Amino acid sequence: MSDPGLPTGWEVRHSNSKNLPYYFNSSSMESQWEPPSGTDTEKLKAYMAQHHSAPAVRQPGPETTEGKIRASHLLVKHRDSRRPSSWREANITRTKEEALSIIRGHEKRIQDGGTSLGDLAVTESDCSSARKRGDLGFFGRGDMQKEFEEAAFALKPGEVSGVVETASGVHLIERRVYLFSSLIHTKD
Repeated sequence: MSDPGLPTGWEVRHSNSKNLPYYFNSSSMESQWEPPSGTDTEKLKAYMAQHHSAPAVRQPGPETTEGKIRASHLLVKHRDSRRPSSWREANITRTKEEALSIIRGHEKRIQDGGTSLGDLAVTESDCSSARKRGDLGFFGRGDMQKEFEEAAFALKPGEVSGVVETASGVHLIERRVYLFSSLIHTKD
């Protein structure tokens, strides 16, 4: 198994209730959602991309998605974000300007066709949805922060937003295209 880059005594485990990875120290019996202090973030990014990226999620039927959209995002946090830590970095110290510079670089790579939002999200997003290629699943109005929701609902399926600022950090959002398959019966 590859090295996750965690300090001695720490390991990555999987929460069945939240369906997300978390960090556990078997000596102190401590668990937490964010990587422990002293984590090698580059090794952790590679490890998480290899071992904790989820396969595509099965599409729910139209009866569970009425009034909802599905979106993916890539989040770059900064030191003034409401929680300046992530699975990638225990303590985020970059400025908002540095976060904007990073997200604009990602935006350019996507626009140039060099990569997709989902591919970048796996290793570059500060959101735990990175393991699902940034997929947030279906959500309705009132489920997300106002700025995020407005930007996501304004997109057409398949479209990627410009930079969106929220209390969480700066985002790129992709409204997902989803198709429902059904059997069509006709009478003779």
